[in-house]
Amino acid sequence: MNYMACGSCGTTVNGVPRGCKSNGNCGTGTCGSGSEKLAVFDWLSNMTLPSGQERFNIFEVRFKNGRKHFYRNAENLTISMGDVVAVESSPGHDIGVVSLAGELVKVQMKKRNITLDSEEINKIYRKATQKDIDIWQAARDKEEETQRKGREILGRLGLQMKLSDVEYQGDGNKATFYYTADSRVDFRQLIRDFASAFSVRVEMKQVGARQEAARLGGVGSCGRELCCSTWLTDFRKVTTSAARYQQLSLNPLKLAGQCGKLKCCLNFELDSYLDALKPFPKQELVLKTEKGEAIFVKMDIFKNHLWYTYKDESSKWFRLDLEQVLEIIDLNKNNEKSASLEEYESEIEVPVKVSFEDAVGEDSLTRFDAPVRSNRKKKPKKKPVATAEKLVSEIAPKQLQQNRRPQQQVKKPQPQPKKQKTVNTQDSENQPNAAIQNANKKRSNNRNRRNRKPKNDKDSQ
Repeated sequence: MNYMACGSCGTTVNGVPRGCKSNGNCGTGTCGSGSEKLAVFDWLSNMTLPSGQERFNIFEVRFKNGRKHFYRNAENLTISMGDVVAVESSPGHDIGVVSLAGELVKVQMKKRNITLDSEEINKIYRKATQKDIDIWQAARDKEEETQRKGREILGRLGLQMKLSDVEYQGDGNKATFYYTADSRVDFRQLIRDFASAFSVRVEMKQVGARQEAARLGGVGSCGRELCCSTWLTDFRKVTTSAARYQQLSLNPLKLAGQCGKLKCCLNFELDSYLDALKPFPKQELVLKTEKGEAIFVKMDIFKNHLWYTYKDESSKWFRLDLEQVLEIIDLNKNNEKSASLEEYESEIEVPVKVSFEDAVGEDSLTRFDAPVRSNRKKKPKKKPVATAEKLVSEIAPKQLQQNRRPQQQVKKPQPQPKKQKTVNTQDSENQPNAAIQNANKKRSNNRNRRNRKPKNDKDSQ
């Protein structure tokens, strides 16, 4: 059982509503009652009747899963909204809750095409006593078990029908079984089995898929409670043409509701789409241009944009305005071909989207933010492995430079200081000559190493 409440009626620790503070019943009558659906707000409850006018003596009484009927207060009982009353039924009596009273009952009766002298309006016997309420609650507690056993009997008989809900009468003498079936079902044997199993008077009532979803309730794909179980009373026929007019893909998984039928909300905006589609041309119309014939692809109704493509080159789509398409159609009626779609598309000005704009002009909101630094550590670069030939080519010039340094010192001697020390002349004369000899020896050794050939060709390879 889903307990509904308005936005301001959040309960406290003691279970008392915060907003209306009526200890379980808010102004709409939906809080605390638990199973009420299609509730009507009595906006005339605080107004007094004019002098000399009697109060309307017909009341709206609610039963399980939002089932409502009108009953006449023939005994002139003091009844107000929210009272539990015993009403006339066949056979016996039923227990319900008064959901609406006063002048608004006339509006609801007019909406359902029920006159004041209709035979559908039964009597209100009395206000329910504690004994009546106990019997009613005991009967309501048996409904879940009765539904489970009823489905077992259906499976044993092999009937092609689905038992969706069971409702006991207030006095517990009659049970109504709601079912859905695609074709006509012979359930005469089923009624006998139900009567012997539950010892009550059995009534079978067939409902449609939409009525079944309205009785059971639930949450739709929009995230809100189902329209059929909250406010929708008339179930109009929904066809796939409503989805085509709104340019929706005909995907049954997205267009179907919990009842398995097309969603009722497809009809809500259909009238506005039909009004917007009046100036648009037919989709089957072919545009004749200098480059070739163009066919329709898709459209954006409220932005007045249409997409066309060539029959021969269908890989690219061209976006045109509604005025441009109507201009091409007028030219084709006069047996004239229009310019290519590329020229028409180039004339359309694409508006620039401005994400932020201040008094000075467009500017960035993140201009003062510090740049984000990445926490990733850079991997050290691997040093390339040096080959033997590369090492030889790098080492040989360095050795030659070192060997040439003494020769350069001989050619360009540094100036001697003022204080001359006694130096052996023979040693100083012999130093440059010895350096030249060492350099010549190293050159010859390097040449001999390069000219050496390996003994085996295989080893060299």
